[in-house]
Amino acid sequence: MTWRDVFSRRIGAIRSARPIAGGDINDAFALETSDGTRMFVKTRERAPATMYAREASGLAWLDVGALRVPKVIAHDASFLALEWVESGARARSYDDELGRGLAALHRAGPERFGLDHDNFVGSLPQRNDPSDDWFSFFAERRLLDQLRLAVANGRATTAMRRGIEKLVDVLADLVPAEPPSRLHGDLWGGNVMTDERGAPVLIDPAVYGGHREIDLAMLQLFGGATRRMLDAYDEAFPLERGWRDRVELHQLYPLLVHVNLFGGGYVASVERVLDRYV
Repeated sequence: MTWRDVFSRRIGAIRSARPIAGGDINDAFALETSDGTRMFVKTRERAPATMYAREASGLAWLDVGALRVPKVIAHDASFLALEWVESGARARSYDDELGRGLAALHRAGPERFGLDHDNFVGSLPQRNDPSDDWFSFFAERRLLDQLRLAVANGRATTAMRRGIEKLVDVLADLVPAEPPSRLHGDLWGGNVMTDERGAPVLIDPAVYGGHREIDLAMLQLFGGATRRMLDAYDEAFPLERGWRDRVELHQLYPLLVHVNLFGGGYVASVERVLDRYV
């Protein structure tokens, strides 16, 4: 049974499903049902059984009134259907809204680092065993998990292995301790869209409780962070001294994820960052 069959049985007949750009992991469609309801639907052949359920719960976890998040209409092992968000041009207040909204999202932090269930970052499993200690969580569940996968896939160099093993021993000396923040978790520029009002909308999360500099660092790695946005964030929720010097350190996790998803030049990027900190 195809995702279209499942969708039609659960939600209604499909009038049209137009393919649209959906990223590197999924196929995406602008779908309209027979009653004229428009939706965004993503699907993927042989997707992990819980992938779309985890994304649906992640969107709900982000929906704390800080920034707009698409409403989930339905999900199944084969697809995720979301409300249609009409794309528009950025309003003049976009950067301020995004900065203040992220600050409010992060302030609505969970009690512990991690999450009460595992989820996915891209198509890779992401372990979230809850912890009261950020440094051990980040070391074990983020850096070392990805290093192990890179080793298993034959993508880890000796410099990468040695660098990460050294880094995890000194994390507490490099990063100030903070309470857990409510993170998007995969916050590159492509996962922040603009709605019909010109306001930011968060999509495609990989949520967990973590250090807030992670989200900001990823926005600066793959586009989406302007100086005005960062200033608006800092005004609303002041960052700890020296945060700019830690940006590359907090970009290591998404870089390692990209090593395991795409390989290529990301290995050299990881090695360059490690050279700076250890």
